[in-house]
Amino acid sequence: MEARFDYYGTEIGAKFTKRIGNAGLVVDQSTLPRATQELVKLRASQINGCGFCTDMHSKDALHAGEDQVRLNLVAAWRDATVFTDAERAALALTEEGTRLADAHTGVSDETWAQVQKHYDTDQIAALISLVALINTYNRMNVIAGTPAGSYQPGQWG
Repeated sequence: MEARFDYYGTEIGAKFTKRIGNAGLVVDQSTLPRATQELVKLRASQINGCGFCTDMHSKDALHAGEDQVRLNLVAAWRDATVFTDAERAALALTEEGTRLADAHTGVSDETWAQVQKHYDTDQIAALISLVALINTYNRMNVIAGTPAGSYQPGQWG
């Protein structure tokens, strides 16, 4: 299986990816817990059907010490007992922020209240930025048809 388009092999794609990657460093360096960051990236990637990003973020999370059971249950987080209330708030925001077209209300007041209960303003900014960023990467990879399965943890630095 090959990508339908080598987006990253083009001048524009390489420049764009470098710039959004630099923007992502702001989130990486924030106080938003690393485990939460990986759960958010994985859940958005699942929703968007991005095999490449689902592969990458599940492997990176596992490599960083995340529990396999938690990774297996990300798609069913509402019915799982392995996530904290803060992680549940982040996952709800991720789902509602990713499915904007599916829910005419966008992010619900209930979800927003839970996010505010568990995260400070900088962490909320990081969380919003992360949801936007992973949705961008998902769309780039899905549109280009980037195949999943060959990613190695830490491959992109």
